[in-house]
Amino acid sequence: MAAAMSGPEERDGGGGPAAPSAPSAPVPAASAAISGGGGGGESGEEAAALLMEAGGDPDAPPKKRLRAAGSGGGGGGGGGAEGAAGNVKLEERLHSVLCCTVCLDLPKASVYQCTNGHLMCAGCFIHLLADSRLKEEQATCPNCRCEISKSLCCRNLAVEKAVSELPAECGFCARQFPRSLLERHQKEECQDRVTQCKYKRIGCPWQGPFHELSVHEAACSHPTKTGNELMEILDEMDQTRKKEMQLYNSIFSLLSFEKIGYTEVQFRPYRTDDFITRLYYETPRLTVLNQTWVLKARVNDSERNPNLSCKRTLSFQLILKSKVNSPMECSFLLLEGPYDDVKINPVIYHFVFSNESNETDYMALPIVDSVECNKLLAAKNINLRLFIFQIQK
Repeated sequence: MAAAMSGPEERDGGGGPAAPSAPSAPVPAASAAISGGGGGGESGEEAAALLMEAGGDPDAPPKKRLRAAGSGGGGGGGGGAEGAAGNVKLEERLHSVLCCTVCLDLPKASVYQCTNGHLMCAGCFIHLLADSRLKEEQATCPNCRCEISKSLCCRNLAVEKAVSELPAECGFCARQFPRSLLERHQKEECQDRVTQCKYKRIGCPWQGPFHELSVHEAACSHPTKTGNELMEILDEMDQTRKKEMQLYNSIFSLLSFEKIGYTEVQFRPYRTDDFITRLYYETPRLTVLNQTWVLKARVNDSERNPNLSCKRTLSFQLILKSKVNSPMECSFLLLEGPYDDVKINPVIYHFVFSNESNETDYMALPIVDSVECNKLLAAKNINLRLFIFQIQK
């Protein structure tokens, strides 16, 4: 629109027709907004190199690979590209302005910006902070290389609201909806959304569009199965339910013990003294059940370069620092702290502590996935809650 408004001014000032490249003005403006305005050629060349690399990387985000393919074939030809840019829809031009500078996709949740205004989606922002922790480097913006951290960066609410109003295509019916309404449409309203038969609990494997559900359920054969046929399916379901109930029953039985202690623990990051240092975490000494304890944690079992791995895990060990007169049999578990949003599955561990055997093996911290692990690594400290139950003889 800016180019259309400037057309009359050019004709008045220059006395001639507007240049044919005028309609393409929004595209350079959009690319300038991404690369940081007058930031400089180095960051632009580096971004172009990263795009070219992403074109041949099958693990790169889809938007990044598409854009890399486009930039690889486009080269420096200006006329054709400028002419085609005039036909690009407004929402597509806004996509290049509002997209994440790392994955080049529109953010689905929170949007963070560096001190120079470059945008990052929450997932990429957390991943950059986690990578910098693993490499013992200061995290920087991939565009302008200014320092980024949770204290230096802030959310951009205006961009979040603008993105939520941009149209997006439903993956089932291909209709356009504002992004703020798309999730509800796909889950509850779309007639083409994939759904399952209500007799799935007794073994029906059918999956199909919602508008065919009533026809299938009317003709489904599973309600007419015999009791013997249904028993096999129900036995499998019972096994899954039994494992869940065993965990809950174990926790309830531990809560009836005489000696129970819990405390908030804070894992702080440290580096080993090796030539190639490795990241590890350790808590200050803490007192539970009148004994002194320490927790240690490591990333990906202390592999050489965990920052090169997409899959990330944390493992921990519990160490008894004080002396005991007799072996001390304990059950213990780690849960998320009261102010963290990380998802940890409860798992109960058992160990008999003595003066000769005072530390457990490293055990996997039961985090849901690598995204949750990145959340922990990106934080300044890891805050969890430790429960210890002493088993009486």
